[in-house]
Amino acid sequence: MGGGDWIFGWGPQKDSESIDTVRRAIDNGLNWVDTAAAYGLGRSESMVARALRDIPRHERPYIFTECSLVWDELGNVSASLEPRSIRREAESSLRRLEIECVDLYQLGWPVEPNFSSRDDTHSLEEAWTTMAALQREGKARFIGVSNCDVGQLERLRRISPVTSLQVPYSLLRRRIEDHALPFCADHTIGVIADSSMQWGLLSGKMTRERIDALPHNDWRRRSPYFREPMLTRALAVAERLRTVAAPKGRSPGEVAIAWTLHNRSITAASVGVRHAYQVDEVVGAASVHLSVQERHDLESA
Repeated sequence: MGGGDWIFGWGPQKDSESIDTVRRAIDNGLNWVDTAAAYGLGRSESMVARALRDIPRHERPYIFTECSLVWDELGNVSASLEPRSIRREAESSLRRLEIECVDLYQLGWPVEPNFSSRDDTHSLEEAWTTMAALQREGKARFIGVSNCDVGQLERLRRISPVTSLQVPYSLLRRRIEDHALPFCADHTIGVIADSSMQWGLLSGKMTRERIDALPHNDWRRRSPYFREPMLTRALAVAERLRTVAAPKGRSPGEVAIAWTLHNRSITAASVGVRHAYQVDEVVGAASVHLSVQERHDLESA
C-alpha cells in the first residue's frame, strides 16, 4: 500500500484502493493490520489511519508496525539501531497512525545488509532496551522482532520478553523449520509468517507474461524468485497447489496460506493485499483443511 516510490515498492497504488482494502478486510472479520514505517516512506501507515478514522475505536483492528528502517529527504533507505532514532520513529508512527499506543511494535530487519548505509555503532541490545522502554511508557503494548535468527532472539530475551517473530515462510522458503520455529515454540514466542504466497508467485495468478509486464518500480523484478532457475520451480509448485485446491473449490493462494497455518508453531499469517477483491480471495484460507497426504504432496514439490 506504500506505492512504488521506494526501494521495495510494488508499483503504482491508488490511495482509495488501499483504504477500501483495509475496510474490506475488517468487514471480513480480520482483526489486525500489519504495516511498517518504511513502507512507502510513511505512506502505508497514513493509509491505515485514513481507513480506520471513521471506525469506532472499540471496533478497530489491532495495529502492528515496525521500526529500524529510516530514510532521508531523497528517499534513500538505511537501517538504524540508534536508540534516539527508534524513539523518533515511534513518535512519527504514532502520529501517522493517529493512535497513542501501537498494539505490537516490531524491530524490523535488525541485521539487514541490503540498504544504502547501515548503523554499526549501536548494538542490537541497545535497540531492544529502547523498545522495552517504549513498552513501559505505554507507547507499545507488546514488542516483537522481524527477520532475525535464533542467536539474536536469545540475546533479546535476556533484556525483555519477545512477544513475536515475524519471518518469511512459504512452501518455497522453509529454512525456519530447522531452528527458528522450534526455538519460538520452546520459549513461547509467537510466529507471524509473512510472504506465504511468496510475493504472489503461489497465488495461482502469476504467469511469465505478467512478470514481464510488472512496473519498472515493482521490486519483484529484481528478486531471484522471479528469475530462472527459481521461477520455473515456483510456478511448478503453484500448479501443485492448484491440483490440491480445485477439488475443495479453493484458490491456490488460499491453500498456500493454509499450508503455513497447519504448522502448529505458526501463530498467524500476514498476507499482503492491495485491492479489496484480493481480500475475498484469501480470507478463506483460515478455514481450509489439508490432510496429511495433501501436505506431503505439496511439500514433495
